[in-house]
Amino acid sequence: MTDWAFWGCLPFLVAALVTDIRSMRIPNRITVSAWLGGLLAQSLMNGWHGLLLSVIGAAGGFAVMLLLHLIGAVGAGDVKLFAGIGAWTGFIFTAQVIMYAILFGAVIGWIIALRRDEAWMRLRKVFGTVAGFVVLRNLGIAKSGGGYLLKFPFMLAVLPAVVCAYLYY
Repeated sequence: MTDWAFWGCLPFLVAALVTDIRSMRIPNRITVSAWLGGLLAQSLMNGWHGLLLSVIGAAGGFAVMLLLHLIGAVGAGDVKLFAGIGAWTGFIFTAQVIMYAILFGAVIGWIIALRRDEAWMRLRKVFGTVAGFVVLRNLGIAKSGGGYLLKFPFMLAVLPAVVCAYLYY
Protein backbone atom coordinates (compact mmCIF):
# COMPACT_ATOMS: atom_id res chain seq x y z
CA MET A 1 0.00 0.00 0.00
CA THR A 2 1.30 3.41 -0.91
CA ASP A 3 0.78 6.75 0.78
CA TRP A 4 -1.43 8.08 -2.00
CA ALA A 5 -3.84 5.14 -1.51
CA PHE A 6 -4.17 5.93 2.20
CA TRP A 7 -4.75 9.63 1.58
CA GLY A 8 -7.15 8.89 -1.26
CA CYS A 9 -9.23 6.59 0.92
CA LEU A 10 -9.24 8.90 3.95
CA PRO A 11 -11.93 11.40 2.75
CA PHE A 12 -14.39 8.52 2.27
CA LEU A 13 -13.65 7.29 5.79
CA VAL A 14 -14.18 10.73 7.31
CA ALA A 15 -17.49 11.09 5.43
CA ALA A 16 -18.52 7.64 6.66
CA LEU A 17 -17.58 8.56 10.23
CA VAL A 18 -19.73 11.69 10.13
CA THR A 19 -22.79 9.91 8.71
CA ASP A 20 -22.34 6.90 11.00
CA ILE A 21 -22.21 9.12 14.09
CA ARG A 22 -25.25 11.11 12.97
CA SER A 23 -27.52 8.28 11.84
CA MET A 24 -25.80 4.91 12.50
CA ARG A 25 -25.85 4.41 8.71
CA ILE A 26 -23.24 4.67 5.97
CA PRO A 27 -24.98 5.62 2.71
CA ASN A 28 -24.32 3.80 -0.55
CA ARG A 29 -23.16 7.04 -2.18
CA ILE A 30 -20.14 6.92 0.14
CA THR A 31 -19.45 3.19 -0.02
CA VAL A 32 -19.91 2.79 -3.76
CA SER A 33 -17.89 5.95 -4.45
CA ALA A 34 -15.06 4.61 -2.27
CA TRP A 35 -15.14 1.27 -4.08
CA LEU A 36 -15.24 2.74 -7.59
CA GLY A 37 -12.68 5.41 -6.68
CA GLY A 38 -10.28 2.77 -5.40
CA LEU A 39 -10.68 0.61 -8.49
CA LEU A 40 -10.15 3.60 -10.78
CA ALA A 41 -7.20 5.03 -8.84
CA GLN A 42 -5.38 1.70 -8.63
CA SER A 43 -6.01 1.09 -12.34
CA LEU A 44 -4.67 4.50 -13.32
CA MET A 45 -1.63 4.32 -11.05
CA ASN A 46 -0.66 0.65 -11.49
CA GLY A 47 -2.42 -0.61 -14.62
CA TRP A 48 -3.90 -4.09 -14.80
CA HIS A 49 -1.84 -5.27 -11.85
CA GLY A 50 -3.31 -2.44 -9.73
CA LEU A 51 -6.82 -3.32 -10.86
CA LEU A 52 -6.28 -6.96 -9.92
CA LEU A 53 -4.94 -6.07 -6.46
CA SER A 54 -7.81 -3.63 -6.02
CA VAL A 55 -10.44 -6.25 -6.91
CA ILE A 56 -8.81 -8.80 -4.56
CA GLY A 57 -8.68 -6.21 -1.76
CA ALA A 58 -12.30 -5.21 -2.28
CA ALA A 59 -13.51 -8.82 -2.41
CA GLY A 60 -11.46 -9.80 0.64
CA GLY A 61 -12.59 -6.85 2.73
CA PHE A 62 -16.20 -7.45 1.72
CA ALA A 63 -16.05 -11.20 2.45
CA VAL A 64 -14.52 -10.90 5.92
CA MET A 65 -16.91 -8.14 6.96
CA LEU A 66 -19.88 -10.05 5.50
CA LEU A 67 -19.14 -12.85 7.97
CA LEU A 68 -19.24 -10.31 10.81
CA HIS A 69 -22.48 -8.88 9.41
CA LEU A 70 -24.11 -12.31 9.28
CA ILE A 71 -23.58 -12.77 13.02
CA GLY A 72 -24.92 -9.28 13.69
CA ALA A 73 -21.64 -7.63 14.68
CA VAL A 74 -21.57 -4.88 12.01
CA GLY A 75 -24.00 -3.20 9.66
CA ALA A 76 -24.25 -3.57 5.89
CA GLY A 77 -22.72 -0.13 5.34
CA ASP A 78 -19.58 -1.25 7.18
CA VAL A 79 -19.37 -4.30 4.91
CA LYS A 80 -19.58 -2.21 1.75
CA LEU A 81 -17.19 0.40 3.12
CA PHE A 82 -14.55 -2.27 3.71
CA ALA A 83 -14.87 -3.23 0.05
CA GLY A 84 -13.94 0.38 -0.67
CA ILE A 85 -11.03 0.31 1.77
CA GLY A 86 -9.82 -2.89 0.12
CA ALA A 87 -10.13 -1.36 -3.35
CA TRP A 88 -7.90 1.55 -2.31
CA THR A 89 -5.37 -0.25 -0.14
CA GLY A 90 -5.37 -3.96 -1.02
CA PHE A 91 -6.23 -7.01 1.03
CA ILE A 92 -3.27 -7.18 3.41
CA PHE A 93 -3.75 -3.63 4.67
CA THR A 94 -7.52 -4.14 4.84
CA ALA A 95 -7.11 -7.32 6.91
CA GLN A 96 -4.93 -5.38 9.35
CA VAL A 97 -7.58 -2.65 9.56
CA ILE A 98 -10.23 -5.27 10.32
CA MET A 99 -8.16 -6.71 13.17
CA TYR A 100 -7.42 -3.28 14.63
CA ALA A 101 -11.07 -2.25 14.26
CA ILE A 102 -12.24 -5.33 16.14
CA LEU A 103 -9.80 -4.55 18.95
CA PHE A 104 -10.76 -0.87 19.08
CA GLY A 105 -14.44 -1.86 18.91
CA ALA A 106 -14.01 -4.18 21.88
CA VAL A 107 -12.38 -1.42 23.92
CA ILE A 108 -15.08 1.09 22.97
CA GLY A 109 -17.79 -1.46 23.80
CA TRP A 110 -16.30 -2.16 27.23
CA ILE A 111 -16.02 1.56 27.97
CA ILE A 112 -19.68 2.05 27.07
CA ALA A 113 -20.76 -0.99 29.08
CA LEU A 114 -18.76 0.08 32.12
CA ARG A 115 -20.14 3.62 31.97
CA ARG A 116 -23.69 2.24 31.83
CA ASP A 117 -23.02 -0.27 34.63
CA GLU A 118 -23.95 -3.10 32.26
CA ALA A 119 -20.62 -4.92 32.15
CA TRP A 120 -21.48 -7.87 34.42
CA MET A 121 -24.92 -8.38 32.89
CA ARG A 122 -23.43 -8.42 29.37
CA LEU A 123 -20.60 -10.71 30.40
CA ARG A 124 -23.07 -13.23 31.89
CA LYS A 125 -25.13 -13.18 28.69
CA VAL A 126 -22.08 -13.65 26.50
CA PHE A 127 -20.87 -16.61 28.57
CA GLY A 128 -24.38 -18.08 28.57
CA THR A 129 -24.63 -17.75 24.79
CA VAL A 130 -21.18 -19.29 24.24
CA ALA A 131 -21.96 -22.15 26.63
CA GLY A 132 -25.28 -22.78 24.88
CA PHE A 133 -23.57 -22.81 21.51
CA VAL A 134 -20.84 -25.19 22.69
CA VAL A 135 -23.33 -27.59 24.28
CA LEU A 136 -26.03 -27.52 21.58
CA ARG A 137 -23.82 -26.81 18.51
CA ASN A 138 -26.46 -24.45 17.12
CA LEU A 139 -25.24 -21.20 15.52
CA GLY A 140 -28.78 -19.82 15.83
CA ILE A 141 -28.17 -19.40 19.56
CA ALA A 142 -25.38 -16.92 18.88
CA LYS A 143 -27.56 -15.03 16.40
CA SER A 144 -30.63 -14.99 18.67
CA GLY A 145 -28.76 -13.01 21.32
CA GLY A 146 -29.04 -9.85 19.18
CA GLY A 147 -31.43 -8.20 21.63
CA TYR A 148 -28.63 -7.45 24.05
CA LEU A 149 -25.93 -6.49 21.57
CA LEU A 150 -24.30 -3.18 22.32
CA LYS A 151 -24.70 -0.84 19.36
CA PHE A 152 -22.45 2.10 18.55
CA PRO A 153 -21.11 3.60 15.31
CA PHE A 154 -18.43 1.12 14.22
CA MET A 155 -16.63 3.93 12.39
CA LEU A 156 -15.49 5.11 15.84
CA ALA A 157 -13.32 1.99 15.79
CA VAL A 158 -12.53 1.92 12.06
CA LEU A 159 -10.95 5.35 11.70
CA PRO A 160 -8.34 4.83 14.47
CA ALA A 161 -7.81 1.31 13.10
CA VAL A 162 -6.95 2.72 9.67
CA VAL A 163 -4.53 5.19 11.22
CA CYS A 164 -2.86 2.43 13.29
CA ALA A 165 -2.58 0.14 10.30
CA TYR A 166 -1.05 2.99 8.29
CA LEU A 167 1.45 3.84 11.02
CA TYR A 168 2.51 0.22 11.58
CA TYR A 169 2.21 -1.12 8.02
